[in-house]
Amino acid sequence: MKLMKTKFKFSIDAACHPFGGVVCAGVVMLIASSAQAQNLFASDYYSGNIYEYTPGGARTTFASGLGDPFGLAFNSAGDLFEADGNELGPYSGSIYEFTPGGARNTFATGLVTPSGLAFNSAGDLFVADGSSGNIYEYTPGGGRTTFASGLASDIGMAFNSAGDLFVADSGSGDIYEYTPGGAQSTFASGLSSTRGLAFNSAGDLFVADYGSGSIYEFTPGGARSTFASGLDTPSGLAFNSAGDLFVEDFGTGNIYEYTPGGARTTFASGLAGPLTLAFQGEALPIPEPSTLGLLAVGITALLVHRRR
Repeated sequence: MKLMKTKFKFSIDAACHPFGGVVCAGVVMLIASSAQAQNLFASDYYSGNIYEYTPGGARTTFASGLGDPFGLAFNSAGDLFEADGNELGPYSGSIYEFTPGGARNTFATGLVTPSGLAFNSAGDLFVADGSSGNIYEYTPGGGRTTFASGLASDIGMAFNSAGDLFVADSGSGDIYEYTPGGAQSTFASGLSSTRGLAFNSAGDLFVADYGSGSIYEFTPGGARSTFASGLDTPSGLAFNSAGDLFVEDFGTGNIYEYTPGGARTTFASGLAGPLTLAFQGEALPIPEPSTLGLLAVGITALLVHRRR
């Protein structure tokens, strides 16, 4: 958290110095809007539900009657996408899209066991189809291409700030990194059974290792440390805008919240089989000082125009 506060202050100071107090207020408002409270969405595998949690932990049922809800991801418009598939029994093999109000439509069908979902900066949806070992890329209009193939059992996915796709291959215990062009390299290996992936604001990759009951943290260079241990079967991971890590523990039915320093509290309990997490409206990264300067100019022009 100390790192985030330092970067926040540096960015504001850099933008405010040349432009003055009124602009400072606008810049602060823009940055603060990216750190607003977010609701958490959780897929509950055995109940067939998607639950929505307020920051205070109050729960409502966002969607029900699903086959086996697995992966979750929000697009830039605020629609929630859900991968509906089951590795152990009947499955729908579909991707459903939910509006913010909860209306459902079918975005894609014909998959085997869709699991992980992730959007790139262009708005394309990437889908890990676990049993087929493929990763598919869908345009916003639904057009599909095969982005990668030959994985053992791909489940978790996440993009870093450079646009590289990281994939947890549960069957091999490896984490693969793909460039936007599809070139593959092995980022990490020797894990037990990888599931959820999530990046923090510093660019470190957090990995839920289902088999070992641990959460590992990897620096961008690949150095590994243990962030948390002693979990039952950690699965879904997601960061909120404050930098706290939320972890679904499949075996206990709990969702845990970890501070950046690693202190743990129980955020929610009583789920039948929590698998994947997603925050509504993922926080935008704090702009670099040069970008803030441009934003400040825009705000100044707007304020001057309104005063006239």
